Amino acid sequence: MVELEIDGKKTTAEEGASIIEAADEMGVYIPRFCYHKKLSVAANCRMCLVEVEKSGKPLPACATPVTAGMKVFTQSKKALEAQRAVMEFLLINHPLDCPICDQGGECELQDLAMGFGRAHSNYEDTKRAVFSDDIGPLIETEMTRCIQCTRCVRFGEEIAGLPELGVINRGEKEAISTYVKHFMRSELSGNIIDICPVGALTDKPARYQGRGWEYRETPSIAPHDCVGGNIFLHSRWQEFVPQREVMRAVPRENDEVNETWMSDRDRFGHFAVYHESRLYQPRIKKDGKWEAISWEDALRIVKEKTQAIIEKHGASQTGALLSPSATIEEYFLFQKWLRGLGSHNIDHRVRWQDFRDQNTFDAFPNLGMPITELENLNAILLIGSNVRFEQPLLSHRMNKAYGEGAKILAINPMDYPFVFGINEKMIVSPSALIPALADVAKALAKEKSSEKAKVIAETLVSAEKAAIFLGEHALHHPEAAKIREWAHFIAQQSGATVGLLTEGANSAGAWLAGALPHRRPGGQRLDSPGLDAKAMLTTDPLKAYFLLNLEPEFDCAYPAQALHTLNQAEWVVAFTTFTTPTMESYADILLPIAPFSESGGTYVNAEGRWQWASAASVPEKDAQPAWKVLRVLGNYFDLPSFDYKTIEEVTREINDMAHDKSRIEEGHSRSPISVEEKPIGENDEEALTRFAPWPMVRVDHLVRRSLPLQETLAKEFKTIRLNTKTAKKFNFNEGDQLTAIQGESRITLPLAIDDRLADNTVLLASGLVETAGVGQAEAPIILERGQ
Repeated sequence: MVELEIDGKKTTAEEGASIIEAADEMGVYIPRFCYHKKLSVAANCRMCLVEVEKSGKPLPACATPVTAGMKVFTQSKKALEAQRAVMEFLLINHPLDCPICDQGGECELQDLAMGFGRAHSNYEDTKRAVFSDDIGPLIETEMTRCIQCTRCVRFGEEIAGLPELGVINRGEKEAISTYVKHFMRSELSGNIIDICPVGALTDKPARYQGRGWEYRETPSIAPHDCVGGNIFLHSRWQEFVPQREVMRAVPRENDEVNETWMSDRDRFGHFAVYHESRLYQPRIKKDGKWEAISWEDALRIVKEKTQAIIEKHGASQTGALLSPSATIEEYFLFQKWLRGLGSHNIDHRVRWQDFRDQNTFDAFPNLGMPITELENLNAILLIGSNVRFEQPLLSHRMNKAYGEGAKILAINPMDYPFVFGINEKMIVSPSALIPALADVAKALAKEKSSEKAKVIAETLVSAEKAAIFLGEHALHHPEAAKIREWAHFIAQQSGATVGLLTEGANSAGAWLAGALPHRRPGGQRLDSPGLDAKAMLTTDPLKAYFLLNLEPEFDCAYPAQALHTLNQAEWVVAFTTFTTPTMESYADILLPIAPFSESGGTYVNAEGRWQWASAASVPEKDAQPAWKVLRVLGNYFDLPSFDYKTIEEVTREINDMAHDKSRIEEGHSRSPISVEEKPIGENDEEALTRFAPWPMVRVDHLVRRSLPLQETLAKEFKTIRLNTKTAKKFNFNEGDQLTAIQGESRITLPLAIDDRLADNTVLLASGLVETAGVGQAEAPIILERGQ
């Protein structure tokens, strides 16, 4: 530690810390523009000039390290004059846009101009103007307002991992721009809106929609991935109605989870809340036509029809399928209600295809370590994971580890464009994933193996801290249990930790709350488990289904079978925020559920952290929080212990049952199990296997309806993709209309050549309107020339 004096007060600081860091630590404010605590030091704005004893001129506080006995003066005449002079230079070319600028009211330049600016300017010449590039549908540019602090440039290089912006030209022609005109491609690009100290980069979808002082800030949790990013929802009051309008989402600082960042999916996903497909009133299908009804009538009908089915067919003919992004309170009450009726057929794992090892899991599938620990890893093996788009904030942590020298390895069906380098990779088709893992295991056992497998094995063994992460492709694979078994075997032999990057925002919470067919809340196992999601939707149809914010045509790994099954059921109740034409074809009654912004609740992230999300508004119109609907249903069915008055009572009950189970042990490995390998398809070298990832902006019912996010969806997803070698094998050419056949489902799309794909792999994405209702993901597929 170094002892120094700032404005006459003695303090200590870490050796090597800057003056501005020491001042911030003791609560002394020094003005700044280019400095940001999460970015490298540029020292180009000079706004943080301070006086240092025995220094002839003011020094930049951000770039000057503290020394023993140093005396710093932030309010001296020399310091203030220097800061005022810098401010005068910054304002010379800055336009007087404050009345129309979206940054007005929360602008750092405005604030510092008031504190350090002059009442008049000595500059009389014409101000310069800068052309503003169109960098995409999410970020608005007004580059005449830019003060060249380069925060956005450094963010792209150091945090996002994509240097998309840079400084071009010099002198009065200096400007921030893309070197080649293109839209921003980073999944974290929206963060430059927050770090820009002026109005040069603003939120395009929210442009001119409101002022900072009009908004109320509500702490919430991003409901799209297993990180559980902390966010604020900004809402504005409306005249004559109690509802507040959610205008935007911004990051809420939490160094243990998301630091000061958020993904674009989390930032712009809230625009779905007011989509035209929003359901505001209970509706029932009568003679093929939908009619609006009251909540009282809707719940009475649900009770009568459900009881009639149970009396006639038994409770085992009822089942519930839930979104992996519901709150833990909703999961808990749903399973409590369904089990109160006598059924254990409940699941949220609608993309899983292999459940053989479900009894070997810990209390919940987890990361295997705290999120912060990812930065300290020396070796990372990604199996079936496009972590950049599946879990953007974890990708950032891995990028930081790579920057510190970590080696990153990958076994994937596609050579993904990660933001970090890959030291070794094996690009294999879905049907060859297990042999690739076996190859690595052989290398660990010093048996005959490929050179790539040897490099991966040696890297894991030699690393002080190594981890293996299974992504969505691995978890949703038809042979997922075998993949998990091989991953744990490799981890045991190499000393690595295994982590699962699960889909949805609350898969961990669903496990802890008992939204599973084989476990009650807190992980209590059942002697007679119910049916898992795949069994409910691909075998003999049940008589009654209850869906919570689930759209099987987009959310399931087997959409064609799921839709066929639901259409055969006698009774389908959809607890849903939105409707779709397909939903209206298979559902019998629709109950309007409030979205995350209008209903509080708890999310548990992949490290086992419980986080509360507050509602930014009361529900719109007749929509209701799901927990309230389930509570009332419990009372309608005369089930015991459904007399909750507030959601906090539900939270306390599940907390008492499950909170202690949410602790994870680093390095913990599950109990061994032997899982037989089952073939995905025929062992034919010519056979094709479908690779069916969910695009980042199509993963759940919310982001699918965020229009700004849908504008970023790459057109390449709306194609059938093959690599050159596979296309030549079948004599296909780019642009050909191909028909993909899986079972009885057929879809015709143009062919795009993508040499990042493994041989014999067909990329046909899930979650799209164009592919809704097609066959099974990660399964055999036939391609024919379309008509």
